Order: sequence, then C-alpha cells, then structure tokens
Amino acid sequence: MVAMPEYEFVDVYVPRGVSRKETTQLLTDHAEYGHWELYRLSLMRDGSRKVRLRRRIIRQVRATW
Repeated sequence: MVAMPEYEFVDVYVPRGVSRKETTQLLTDHAEYGHWELYRLSLMRDGSRKVRLRRRIIRQVRATW
C-alpha cells in the first residue's frame, strides 16, 4: 500500500493595488524561504488575487530496532 503525501495549506490574499511584479516577488519569497508551492490562484472580479499555497508534510518514521 502506497501512502499518499500529506500537505498543509495557507491562503494569501493580495489586494488589487499590488502590482503583478510585487505579487511574483511575494510568492517567490514564500517558495524559497518557506518551501511553499503554488496550488491555486484565483483572480477576483475586483482585481484582487486569492492564492492558495501548499507544502508537503514530512513525517519522521521511528525505527524500532
């Protein structure tokens, strides 16, 4: 039986006044320093963005010797 990977999620709200370049830099920082990856990006009607990031949960396996 193969275990499916587990993920944790975080939602980031980017207001409509933030430029595309600043948003890219924000998400790049999350990816580099927090090990997050882009899961979903929603562009709202008012121009704001709702971003969902995820990262894999790595569980330590106890060795019983």
